[in-house]
Amino acid sequence: MADNYLEKKMEALQARKAKEQRSRQIAWKKRMDAYRKKLESQKASEEASADSDDAKVPEAIV
Repeated sequence: MADNYLEKKMEALQARKAKEQRSRQIAWKKRMDAYRKKLESQKASEEASADSDDAKVPEAIV
């Protein structure tokens, strides 16, 4: 009887740990996706800023 109890407790513990690990993995992926999107938008805004700066610079007279 004690063996069954301990086995069930161990299985429940392992299931809980697997569920926690999966939730941490999902949270990490969400953070990485948000970070990637932030970097892409930052890069796009920097490129737009650089393009507008290039347009403002007068051409040199040759």
